[in-house]
Amino acid sequence: MRAAVCRAYGGPDMVTVEELPAPEVGAGQVRVRVRAASVNFPDVLLVADRYQITVPPPFVPGSEFAGVVEEVADGVAGLTVGDRVAGTVLVGAFADQVVVDAAAVRIVPPGVDDRRAAAFGVAWRTAYHVLRSVARLQAGDELVVLGAGGGVGLAAVSLGRTLGASVTAVASTPDKLDAAREAGATHLVRYTSVDLRAALKEVLPGGADVVVDPVGGDLAEPALRALHWGGRFVTVGYASGGIPRIPLNLVLLKGCQVLGFQFRDFAEHCPDELVRNDDELWALLAAGEVSPRLGASFTLDEVAAALALVADGRVVGKVVLDVAGHPDG
Repeated sequence: MRAAVCRAYGGPDMVTVEELPAPEVGAGQVRVRVRAASVNFPDVLLVADRYQITVPPPFVPGSEFAGVVEEVADGVAGLTVGDRVAGTVLVGAFADQVVVDAAAVRIVPPGVDDRRAAAFGVAWRTAYHVLRSVARLQAGDELVVLGAGGGVGLAAVSLGRTLGASVTAVASTPDKLDAAREAGATHLVRYTSVDLRAALKEVLPGGADVVVDPVGGDLAEPALRALHWGGRFVTVGYASGGIPRIPLNLVLLKGCQVLGFQFRDFAEHCPDELVRNDDELWALLAAGEVSPRLGASFTLDEVAAALALVADGRVVGKVVLDVAGHPDG
């Protein structure tokens, strides 16, 4: 099979496309012919060995994919050869074949194309689990989303609006804010041109109920200050490269909750909520109520360029690898 391989830690240029032996299908697993895969910031971090989890090289990067089932192990129920599926893994998606546990994939709803199915996994599931289970977002809440033009951020804007919240989007560029507006944001804040603390106080004089932060760095503290008493701040990641240090007196004075989300821990400790949330989220996709925005498309041979674009942080929406063919923009 053809696959992108990281043989040594480093930048995106360390990932090259090679021919590898096809993996064997074990008990409880399925083989999927990958048609599309989506690139996420953790893929960049894993290649650089800067993620919370270390994967020893050589490995095939990639955490979400969509394709067609080609082989099903004996005893696997609910999946047959020819089914269109999407799934998530820690690594292995940037290849024309992936072997995964059957529980890691689900049927793609009719009318949803491969690229959007692939782009719906990590970022959208993260955003929904954060809003639904961690932040306990309610209709009528004031939600602030940092990094609102990125994968998780833009998903959080869209899903926050769908759940009935009023959303304030914080991003670095006009095009990212335009995308957030299209996704349903009510207030837009370009943090690179204003004082973030003052800007949030102006648009939310009564304070925010929830802040979702996939960025970290210098944005975290002023965003936390925007919470009203008893608000919830959820840290999701550190795309800025900086892990913030929050003065604990702010937590004391605001009576707020500072919460964290990591996918693997949530899946381990909240399995029932994971299943419920996933069912609700895919129902929203199937009904056409939400859909991921595709920012750029590359072929598998262009995987290093795709990773570099995600690492740069300028792309709006999701970057997708068209494994089965050619990008169409």
